[in-house]
Amino acid sequence: MRAQQGDEAAYREALEKIASRIRGFLRWRMQSMPDEIEDLVQETLLALHLQRGTFDPGLPVSAWVTAIARHKLVDLWRRRGRRDNLHAALDDVDESLMAAEPVEEGAQRDLDRLLRELPDVQRQAIVLTKIEGLSVSEASLRTGISESAIKVQVHRGLKRLAQWVKDTGS
Repeated sequence: MRAQQGDEAAYREALEKIASRIRGFLRWRMQSMPDEIEDLVQETLLALHLQRGTFDPGLPVSAWVTAIARHKLVDLWRRRGRRDNLHAALDDVDESLMAAEPVEEGAQRDLDRLLRELPDVQRQAIVLTKIEGLSVSEASLRTGISESAIKVQVHRGLKRLAQWVKDTGS
């Protein structure tokens, strides 16, 4: 409660305790992907920070934290499932499915125009993670920017794009 009221020391202490509990929660559920645990802990902590205004003081903190961690885990499983399904052996792929589909020129032009509105670091983070489909850690390695900075830049860029579309569409 002190952290919610702006006590920075209490906030740091709460994050440390929460991170430890999230690791325990995820360790059991992610035995087949131990390398992903810390990324998911950080993703969950970022979501907790961004969504801290949604916390209901009438409920246990653990229930709120666990719900967000569970949602992040499901998101990871969905992403992994999509990415893992892309790695079929080339011999097993129907050659007719390998032909590139033409991109609708108008949509590509609109996307390019929107992305040009962003600062370079936000545009790069979005292109690498959302368009090219790299993981945050892969984008971090490619750019030399920390994983948390990539996540922040993607969030800020998408928020800026959404606001820009909203303002120009109305």
